[in-house]
Amino acid sequence: MAAIGASIRLAAGGSLFSRRRTATRYGGIQKRGRFFAVSTETVGRGTGFGGNEKVVKKTMNQKTVKEETEVKPKIYANPEELPEFEEDKKLLKDYFEECKEIIRSDGGPPRWFSPLECSSSTSPDCPLLLFLPGIDGTGLGLIMHHHKLGKMFNIWCLHIPVQDRTPFNELVKLVETTIRSENLRSPNRPIYLVAESLGACIALSAAARNPNLDLVLVLSNPATSFSKSQWQTLIPLLDMMPDQFPLNLPYMLSLPTGNPLTMLMDNVVKSGLLPQTIEDLSRNLATLSMYLPVLADILPRETLRWKLNLLKSGAAYANSCLHAVKAQILILCSGRDLLLPSQEECQRLQKALPDCEIRKFEESGHFLFLEDNVDLVTTIKAAAFYRRGKQFDCVSDYVPPTPCEFRKVHESIRWILSATGPVMLSTLEDGKVVRGLEGIPSEGPVLFVGYHMLMGFEIVPLVAQLLMERNILVRGIAHPMLFVKPKGGYLPEMDPSNFDIFRLMGSVPVSGASFFKLMSSKSHILLYPGGAREALHRKGEEYKLFWPEKTEFVRMAARFGAKIVPFGVVGEDDIAEIILDYDDQMKIPGRREEIERITKQFPKARADASGELANQQMYLPVMLPKFPGRFYYYFGKPILTEGMKEELRDKEKCDELYLRVKSEVEGCIDFLKRKREKDPYRNLFSRVLYQASRPGSTSPFHIPSFDI
Repeated sequence: MAAIGASIRLAAGGSLFSRRRTATRYGGIQKRGRFFAVSTETVGRGTGFGGNEKVVKKTMNQKTVKEETEVKPKIYANPEELPEFEEDKKLLKDYFEECKEIIRSDGGPPRWFSPLECSSSTSPDCPLLLFLPGIDGTGLGLIMHHHKLGKMFNIWCLHIPVQDRTPFNELVKLVETTIRSENLRSPNRPIYLVAESLGACIALSAAARNPNLDLVLVLSNPATSFSKSQWQTLIPLLDMMPDQFPLNLPYMLSLPTGNPLTMLMDNVVKSGLLPQTIEDLSRNLATLSMYLPVLADILPRETLRWKLNLLKSGAAYANSCLHAVKAQILILCSGRDLLLPSQEECQRLQKALPDCEIRKFEESGHFLFLEDNVDLVTTIKAAAFYRRGKQFDCVSDYVPPTPCEFRKVHESIRWILSATGPVMLSTLEDGKVVRGLEGIPSEGPVLFVGYHMLMGFEIVPLVAQLLMERNILVRGIAHPMLFVKPKGGYLPEMDPSNFDIFRLMGSVPVSGASFFKLMSSKSHILLYPGGAREALHRKGEEYKLFWPEKTEFVRMAARFGAKIVPFGVVGEDDIAEIILDYDDQMKIPGRREEIERITKQFPKARADASGELANQQMYLPVMLPKFPGRFYYYFGKPILTEGMKEELRDKEKCDELYLRVKSEVEGCIDFLKRKREKDPYRNLFSRVLYQASRPGSTSPFHIPSFDI
């Protein structure tokens, strides 16, 4: 969230089409009050929506981007009480129920349809998302994500009827025609292609044929590895076996594990959703068994034979044109994919594609989008893959975490909060120091300026508590390494997903433009002038500030009348001791070259810096953990800059305010270092005993400390 941060892994881990002026025909499918808008368009014809035939009508709620991204009050205060799943989230049984309906009178060519249940929440400025299905062809593979995707995208889903026999190249042409026509209508917005297995081959092929279009591909377990999979051996088997032999989809799914019910129940167990009673277990088994015939209807024997051949030709076609793909790509790969060697294939594709990132789901199976513990929207946001324009805008394209997302974030960082027992003090307008964050200004722009502790360990409690207690979402100015793919690709030991939690919680890359935009939007901004040099300091440099000589952040704050909140934090010396710092490692044979190589892969946060601050080498100090102590935060009295814009044009006045802020930060650190000596709960053991003796006091933020 700042120049360098603690690597915390996030545990994850539909709309109505806007009215078009191209003539087309619609058909309606209704089931229990749920509608789809379905185009009966044939392959190769125009793909515009809106026409003069009967249309399923639904009024769109024209929400602005601001309304979509506002943080609503008092919803993050108690993370344990936040909902585990988003409201209106569909379940796996809904997928089967709607599959039964959509294939009941299934005929005609492939066509696009749009889920309408979320259309009222979609802004017309949102980008278009085209979903390309896997081997099932229903187009309902994102049903568990429609409720969230519909708030950020206009969604079109490709439906390939059960009896359709459209060859692969014609499916590619259908998608190609669609993306070209939509690009002409909205040339300044990206088009998203979200696809799984077979659909991923279609997406890659369409992207290769249109390298100049602004496409973003999100691919789940691409079937480009079909030739290396077990599916490859089934094609001659299907040709040889008599029709009486039960070679349909349920049977095929049973081949890797012995039984389809076993596979589905394994998914239940590994997701932690195993029923606690035999009665519940029996009910779930009955439900799973009930839907096996639906799978057989989705892919009967002849359709399965056709789809396997389609996979074979599609994989060959996509692999032959990978060199021409220029799109931005995010590949989602499962660790337990029993149908395709997805992990190996994702690594191969990342090396072959110039702009490609990977996110791994170690405990997931092949049908990634139909698993409860997978959140596609969170993954896209955390990877910084959501944008509405040609370039990613860290301010206008940012979507704050939903309550469910913050609950997952909080669960993943709970151990940090428990281990460090943060104490937070703030200063009121009258100068009184109080426990808690009451002294933090609610209205922005607000600029937090402080000390960057070893490895940035202080960031997690700071951001979490500001959001829980004051409903303030802090936008941290971060090192470019969180956003920029290094030259030559990521090193094996560097997993970009380690930084997803920071991007999800609002980090922005350090730059003058980012700072200006955040100030313009009246945000609460977290700035560490010492940057990586401070966070990766040497032995004996604890609590020493490494600030630049330039005073630009003071002038920028005054330009927007921002309130500057200086703060100090201590506690790093209570959790770890540096054993090998930068100077030590540079003396180790081979290590110097390794550090220099890693540093050169990333752009410098301050290219014009000089002195100590210019020496921001990317290395990790070797540390010896200590029995945890406690983190202490002290936010000083806000410094008002409103009306000082003209005054601070004078360099001496600007330098004076800059040194005042720096002195305030140093004063906050000294205050905390003295006060913590009188804290009876500075040690983790004493805090554990306190919480054990008071069952109702579970929050680490509520444990007493020293007298102020």
